[in-house]
Amino acid sequence: MTTSTVNSLSRASSAYLRSAMHQPIRWHEWGEEAFATAQQENKPILLDIGAVWCHWCHVMDRESYDDSEVAQIVNERFIAVKVDRDERPDIDSRYQVAVSAISGQGGWPLTAFLTPDGKPFYGGTYFPPDDGYGRPSFKRVLLSIADAYRDKNGDVTEQARMVESAILQAESFAGQGGTFSPAVIEVIVKSAVQKFDPRNGGFGSAPKFPHPAVLDLLIDQYVRSGEQQLRDIFVSTLEKMARSGVYDQLAGGFHRYSVDERWIVPHFEKMCYDNSELLKNYVHAFQASGSELFALVARDIIRWMDEWLSDREHGGFYASQDADYSMDDDGDYFTWTLAEAQGVLNKEEASVAGLYYDINEIGEMHHNSAKNVLYVRAPVEEIAQRLSLPQAQVRSLLQTAKQKMYAARLQRPTPYVDKTVYTGWNALCVSAYLEAAKVLDLQEARRFALRSLDRILGEGWKTETGLAHVIAYSDSNAEPRHVHGLLDDYAFTANACLDAYEATSDFSYFKFAQRISDTMLELFFDPLSGGFFDTGKSSSGQEKPLGVLGARRKPFQDSPTPAGNPAAAIALARLHSYTNDQRYLDKALQTMEVLAASAGQYGIFAATYAIAAVHLSQPHTQVIVAGSGEVADRLAAAALAPFALNKSVLKLAGNEAAQDNLPPALAQTIPHLPDVKRGKTVAVICSDFTCQPPISDPQELARSLRHFWELTDDAVNKIT
Repeated sequence: MTTSTVNSLSRASSAYLRSAMHQPIRWHEWGEEAFATAQQENKPILLDIGAVWCHWCHVMDRESYDDSEVAQIVNERFIAVKVDRDERPDIDSRYQVAVSAISGQGGWPLTAFLTPDGKPFYGGTYFPPDDGYGRPSFKRVLLSIADAYRDKNGDVTEQARMVESAILQAESFAGQGGTFSPAVIEVIVKSAVQKFDPRNGGFGSAPKFPHPAVLDLLIDQYVRSGEQQLRDIFVSTLEKMARSGVYDQLAGGFHRYSVDERWIVPHFEKMCYDNSELLKNYVHAFQASGSELFALVARDIIRWMDEWLSDREHGGFYASQDADYSMDDDGDYFTWTLAEAQGVLNKEEASVAGLYYDINEIGEMHHNSAKNVLYVRAPVEEIAQRLSLPQAQVRSLLQTAKQKMYAARLQRPTPYVDKTVYTGWNALCVSAYLEAAKVLDLQEARRFALRSLDRILGEGWKTETGLAHVIAYSDSNAEPRHVHGLLDDYAFTANACLDAYEATSDFSYFKFAQRISDTMLELFFDPLSGGFFDTGKSSSGQEKPLGVLGARRKPFQDSPTPAGNPAAAIALARLHSYTNDQRYLDKALQTMEVLAASAGQYGIFAATYAIAAVHLSQPHTQVIVAGSGEVADRLAAAALAPFALNKSVLKLAGNEAAQDNLPPALAQTIPHLPDVKRGKTVAVICSDFTCQPPISDPQELARSLRHFWELTDDAVNKIT
């Protein structure tokens, strides 16, 4: 806090905006008032877009926006507008395109300069307080931009026009459609194989991000084909990530990404959506490989999310944990000096932990070379041999060392947890928890996921207005406000409702999935060219969209969450498999056709598109287990064991198999089967609206599923 007074951001709801309320900048929130002021005073707009978890946003706040000289320049020559990218991803996505077109890079903080009507003409990301890093000082940039706007307004206006044109063309995909072909799956798999780093795992080089959709795609294709190379890629990547510094070795959960190609030094923020999608990866990899390490990591992700990102009282998942606890911090909460480790461990524990986590006098952190990032440097077997100790004793010492170090870390100043509950991100977490719960038999995870989904549906959905983007804000003192749901919110929630239906057989979840999907089609679907816009018809009401919000986007690339269009197509494909409603299938295929001509060019960034292609090209498979007791449990376990993207399992007990508790496609068959009518416990495999004879033996069910998938895969391969 740099001043005793507050600016207008004291009235904001977002944690990121409220963190700037004491800055000497006269900030405005995004809205008509800011644009009207800019036009009345004929001043350019300085737009800052960031997030509460963003390290470099904090750095620029401290270095520039807290500085009185910078504030004087900004307040005299600009109208300053601050936006939270998590609260308003629709604003962020468009100005990211603009700044990338201008400077060749994007990211946060995003620093854009706009005409008074919101058209961008210059921008960048982080600007240093002094000339350096190959970048001009922020003060010099501000003065130059203000002078250019005043003296070369014609040039500024022309530049803004060109940048706006780039935004309009960026993700509209007008005239780029084609015929959907499942061959795109192989193209994107090949791209992943080519980008795979065989030495370190993952894809590409530094900085190295997780790509969960790619990993799920590779797991599915391995299960179908048995191709060893695909198994090696996902096993190697997930093992190396689990033993790396990007994974929190003490608390569990993954940091955002690694600054090096070996996954050692992370950017320390931890996002709920990264962990939800990686949780699915580890569960699916466990199903495909049987590796207990993957099951252990999955449980550990849930342990961390339960402890740090869960509203245990009301249900719901918090957004993120910050990387830093202060402006001067850079991962200090998560890292260790040798002296710090030795201060909390006895001699034996310190010796073992030092070898295991590579804790030395010289660590990995550039700002403080004594700081060590914890990662698994040597296996237990090697440590036992080096120290002449039994392996069991080494494991015991490691366990007590880990407990002591975590307890000591909890006494440190703790990075901020953004307790904002976002609809779409919560839906991703719900789906991940339900997936882990059914495979790993985690009943508490199942209960919390359903409670969280109930909160989304209870507080975030209204028939008149649809879904809200924000369920609750982090600061209890902030005034709540309504932010219209975006395509991601609808697509992710529709899929979460289908996951909940499959987990519970509660038909109300299925009806919610239909209701949300139908509203998504009404608000977001493009009836002329197909596909979904990221913002709905009602988002701007009758008002003209501010700035460049009128630019229409159809998001198809994963960045970093699954892309909205293929996620919507997946929800529609799943609904079609339960209803045989041709409308859902037609809209899903029209969505895929929008990018069909160029999807392969996006490579691993179109992995969710490839997953949607699997759903639409492979016969949907449902295993319905009717009955209760031990046999029903064993049949359900046999059905759940193998992984396949397009497989679902429903367990129906007693009256749940009644016609009015089932979606149309199943209601026509399941209640009328003689074995089901007689109350016999059986499993039924249904695919493409045709059901196989009932099976009562779990081993026979497992064999039938394997044989069934071999036949359908062969048939699809002949077509493609």
